[in-house]
Amino acid sequence: MNAGAIIAIAIAALVVLAAVAFLTATRRQDVRGAGALSRETRSRDREDRARHGESESSSVPAVEREAAEVRSAALVPAGSVAPAPWSPPDPEAVGVSRRQFFNRASITLMTASLGAFGAAVLAFLWRGAEGGFGSKVNAGKVNDVINNIRSNDGFYYLAEGRAWLTEYPADSLGEARVLYPTGALAGMEAGVIALYQKCPHLGCRIPECKTSQWFECQCHGSQYNRVGEKKAGPAPRGMDIFATQVSSTGDLVVDTGTIFGGMPVGVNTTGQEAEGPHCTGGGGH
Repeated sequence: MNAGAIIAIAIAALVVLAAVAFLTATRRQDVRGAGALSRETRSRDREDRARHGESESSSVPAVEREAAEVRSAALVPAGSVAPAPWSPPDPEAVGVSRRQFFNRASITLMTASLGAFGAAVLAFLWRGAEGGFGSKVNAGKVNDVINNIRSNDGFYYLAEGRAWLTEYPADSLGEARVLYPTGALAGMEAGVIALYQKCPHLGCRIPECKTSQWFECQCHGSQYNRVGEKKAGPAPRGMDIFATQVSSTGDLVVDTGTIFGGMPVGVNTTGQEAEGPHCTGGGGH
């Protein structure tokens, strides 16, 4: 268990203990206020009884009897004033105990939290019409994409689609048509392959290595040639591939909602070897 999980459990335990202490304190206050008298109050009551010559067994002190007589004298005789019209009380406002209040508050907060969590999950999974990862991303004119790849030393990162775009050599298409999924061939035949940025090993983002002209994962050393075919490291296959198509206007469209598994270990359709020093270990062995 990592440190973050331990801290989260400790915080949750402290919150529960604080809630239990708060409820216990409020219950004690309720019991004390329900009829129990303090020591000072009982002492003053005995002194009042002694001044009025009453015994402690007397049920009603003289002060209270005098107050009751004053209130009785101030009462309006029955029938002299018309009674106010009666209206039934709101049943929702009557008889709401402390326990009911806490139960309703807990249910309301839990419902709001679940609703917010559900909305966040839907927003994360929703593939909006505006584009972005999980939808079809227009990378621009094919010629412009190829120029961008060449101007960036062989690699072009399409941030909106979390994809690497590299050139696929035309002289390797014969073998690629046999091995690669049909959905990826449209872009490859136009000269571009779209690769998912995530390493198939444990999901790290794979950077390019400009010196070797390979993709080289800095997390665990997996290496792939420029078209994503595995060359070395613990990865179980080559880099995953996005479906592509070329529109009628000559635009390269990368479908980031359709991902094909990378090529099996040992596939090397381009025959490309490292063109310079590696950025990570492994050396292509």
